[in-house]
Amino acid sequence: MKFILPKNHGIINYLLAVILLASPSLFGFTGLLAIFTYAIGTLHLVITLLTDYSVGLVKVIPFHVQGSIEFLLGILLIALAYLLFTNNAEGKLYYIIFGTVILLTWLFTDYKSKYELAI
Repeated sequence: MKFILPKNHGIINYLLAVILLASPSLFGFTGLLAIFTYAIGTLHLVITLLTDYSVGLVKVIPFHVQGSIEFLLGILLIALAYLLFTNNAEGKLYYIIFGTVILLTWLFTDYKSKYELAI
C-alpha cells in the first residue's frame, strides 16, 4: 500500500537530512562515524533540493529516479553498517535503523502520484 504522497515524501526527506546533519552533535559521533553522517546528510539534502516535486528547489531529478536512489541508499547504509562500523556498535545500530527507515519510506511512497497533499 502506497500512502506517502510526493509532498509528504519531500517533507520526510528534509526531516531525515536535518536528523542526519544534527546526529553527530546530538549523539556525540566522532571520527569516521561523524564524517560519514555529515556526508550522507549533505547528500540527502542536495538530492532532496534537486528533486522534481513541490518541495524541491531546483527540480532536475525526476521523483521516480530519486526513489531509485533512496532504495539503493537504504540498502547501502545497512551494508555499510556491517562493513564500516564492525567495531562501533553505536554506528552500526544507527545505520541499520536509518537504512531501514529510508527503505520503509521508499516502500510506502507513491512515486507515480500526481497529488501533492500535505500531512
